[in-house]
Amino acid sequence: MKEPSSSPGRTRARKDARGIAPDVRKRRERRALLGLMAATAVLLCAAAGFRALMLGRPAEEIGGPYTLTDDTDHVVTEQSFHGHYTLLYFGYTHCLDVCPLTLATVTAALDRLGARGAQVVPVFISIDPARDTPARVHEYVTSFSPRIVGLTGDAQAIRTVAAEFHVMVRPRQMTAATAGNYQMDHSSMLFLMDGRNHLVSMFPVDSSAEEIATRLRNLLPAQ
Repeated sequence: MKEPSSSPGRTRARKDARGIAPDVRKRRERRALLGLMAATAVLLCAAAGFRALMLGRPAEEIGGPYTLTDDTDHVVTEQSFHGHYTLLYFGYTHCLDVCPLTLATVTAALDRLGARGAQVVPVFISIDPARDTPARVHEYVTSFSPRIVGLTGDAQAIRTVAAEFHVMVRPRQMTAATAGNYQMDHSSMLFLMDGRNHLVSMFPVDSSAEEIATRLRNLLPAQ
């Protein structure tokens, strides 16, 4: 029996199930990785610039009144937290990296405080009202901790509260392929507010759980 003859079609690299040759797939993956690295670098630079800008602002210029909807579909204002310290973070549920890492770190920091952690209400404010319904936000925040209060609202309400905290929000350019699954660029900072909704301090989101816990011990009133 003769061996199968070698033909141009047999010597070519096999394509995958989508009809893409391995070398083409590798080039695409490399471009995607480079794009992700570039986007990460931009976000890090922007975060550093935002941090420097925010730290230079007087405390009274940061924060203000807001009216939003919590993750149980009830109206919430800043007065809802009167008498309680809040640790606010702006993000969105489709965020791939910074948001989930920040919420996990905040949860770990408050756990480290033990009973004193109850003095602080962690609050997640969505910057993506189009997708982040109260039910979606509830599912998201409770996956980290039942103590996190999730807030969302209509587009105008989110623009207003983001402006009060000088938080930059910018959806990335959408294509037909990313419609409905788009990512967003936003400045990231943790805001510690006192029981009268006045800024006490800000925490960089790259702080460790121990760093946040240590600073909270020094900033919270003694029990």
